[in-house]
Amino acid sequence: MADILPPFCADTAHKKVKAAQALWNTRDPQKVSLAYTPSSIWRNRDVFIRGTDEIVKFLTDKWGVENGYRLRKELFSFTDNKIAVQFWYEFHDELGQWWRCYGLEDWTFAENGKMEKRMMSGNDVKISDKNRWFKGSVDVDSVKIGEEHW
Repeated sequence: MADILPPFCADTAHKKVKAAQALWNTRDPQKVSLAYTPSSIWRNRDVFIRGTDEIVKFLTDKWGVENGYRLRKELFSFTDNKIAVQFWYEFHDELGQWWRCYGLEDWTFAENGKMEKRMMSGNDVKISDKNRWFKGSVDVDSVKIGEEHW
C-alpha cells in the first residue's frame, strides 16, 4: 500500500483504497500497522490512537471480538494527499449476532505513501444472517450495494 504515493489521481486513489481493503481483510494487526507512519494518529469512533503500538493493540482487540469480519471500502473523494472512503463491514459477536458497520473515513498521507492520519466514523446495525452481503468466499467487490446503503 505504501508504494502508491501522493499526489493522487483518480486511478491511484482508487488503487490505494482497494489496497487498504485487502490489507484490512487480512485481519493481521502487525501487517496492517505497516501501512501507517510510526506516529500516525487515529480517531476510531470515540477512541483516539497514536502510533504503531496503539494501532496494533486496537486492531488485536477489535478482531478478537469482531468474528467473521469482512470489509469493503469505496473511494468517496480525494485531493493531492487525502482520500475519503465510504465503507461497510460485517461481523458477528460472541453470541452469533451479525452486525454491519456503515461508515466514512478520511485519510491523510505522508510523502512516503504511509497514512499519517485516519479519522473514522461508523454506526453498527444489527442484521440477520439472511441479510448479510459478505457470506462465504464471496468477493466483497462483486456484491451489489443498493443506493439506500450509500
